[in-house]
Amino acid sequence: MPVKKMILTRKIQLSIDSADPAYRKECMEKLYGWQYMCFRCANYIMTHQMIQNRLKELIYIDDDIKVKLLDRNKDPDGLLNTSRRNTTYRILSAKFKGELPSDIFGTLNKTIYNHYQLHAEAYWKGERVLSNFKREIPMPFSASSIRDFGRTENGNEFRFNLFHIPFRTYLGRDIYDKRGLLQKILEGQIKMKESSIKLFKGRIYLLLTYQYERLIGPLNPNVIAEVSLSLEYPIVVRIEKRIYRIGNKEEFLYRRIAIQQALMRKQRSMPYNRSGKGKKKKLKTIVNYRGLEKRYINYKLHVYSKKLIDLSLKHQAATILFVEQSDKEELARQDQFLFRNWSFYNLKTKIEYKARKYGINVISE
Repeated sequence: MPVKKMILTRKIQLSIDSADPAYRKECMEKLYGWQYMCFRCANYIMTHQMIQNRLKELIYIDDDIKVKLLDRNKDPDGLLNTSRRNTTYRILSAKFKGELPSDIFGTLNKTIYNHYQLHAEAYWKGERVLSNFKREIPMPFSASSIRDFGRTENGNEFRFNLFHIPFRTYLGRDIYDKRGLLQKILEGQIKMKESSIKLFKGRIYLLLTYQYERLIGPLNPNVIAEVSLSLEYPIVVRIEKRIYRIGNKEEFLYRRIAIQQALMRKQRSMPYNRSGKGKKKKLKTIVNYRGLEKRYINYKLHVYSKKLIDLSLKHQAATILFVEQSDKEELARQDQFLFRNWSFYNLKTKIEYKARKYGINVISE
C-alpha cells in the first residue's frame, strides 16, 4: 500500500510538573511573559516585512536609486546586508535575547516570514489585509528543544522539559487516542515537528505537530460516494446502489434544541437564585451549560464524519461528492433557524480532514 506523508496537529493539555505552588506560579508568570513577547515579535516581523516590500514606493522621488531587497554580498544593487528573513531575526535578537528563548523567536520568525511570502502578492494588490496577531498567540518551538521526554511513574501520562520548565500531560479518558500518539513519538515511530505552547484561561496546551504517514488505497477511482447533508439526516451517502443514513434528527437537532431551551430556562431563573456570594453564586446554575451544546455537536460531527470515511474505505470510494451543497448552503444562510442549528461547515471540514488521511478526494458541487 503506497504511503504519503502529511503534517497534523493535536491539542494536548499540560500542567507544570511540580508539587510546589510557588514554583508553579513562577513558571506560569514566565510563560505569560513569553507569550506577550511573542505577540510583540509577531507584529514586529509582519511590519518590517511589509515595509521592506513597499520600500520602492517610499523612495520613489529619486529615479536614480536602485533598490533590490537582496543581500549586497550576493548582488551589487542589493540594499540589505543580510538575507530578508535574517533581518527580522536580528531585530528580535537585539530586543529579546536573554528574555525570550532564542528558539521561540527564531521559529516564530521563520513561520511568519513564510506566511508573509505566501500571501505577499495579495498584500501588494490590496486584496488581503496585513495579519494582526493577538496577545494569546501560541509560542512556537522546534522539536529539538524538548528534553527528557518519557512516561510518568504510573505510565498513564507523559512528562518532558521545555526551556528548563517541567511539563506533564493531562490526557484524562483519552477518547482521541493521544496517549498512543505520544507513545509512538517516544518510540520514534512518528516524527515530531515544530510545535507550540498556548495559554488559554489559565490552562496550558501543547499544540503538537507531527508527521503522519498517510495510507493511500486500495481505492477505486471509478467509485464515488455521493453525500447529501441535511438537518433531517446529518449525512445521507449513496455508494453505487446502496444508501446509508448516518445520524438522525432526534439525536442531532432535537437534542441540540433541548440544550438551548434548558440554558434559556436557567438564564430566566437566574435573577431568583439565592445570593450571598456575589456574581459567581448567581451564575452557578448556568455555568455547567456553558459550551455544552458546542461540545455535544462537535463530538457528534466527529462520529458522523468517521462513519462516512469508514463506509468510503469499505467500498473503496476514491471520491466523496457533496451533492448540490452550494445551493443548500445559500438557502441556509437566508434561514435563521437553519443557519443557527445546521453545522454544515464544521461537518464538511471534519470530513475533508479525515479524507486527506486516506487520500480520498472531496468535491463540492
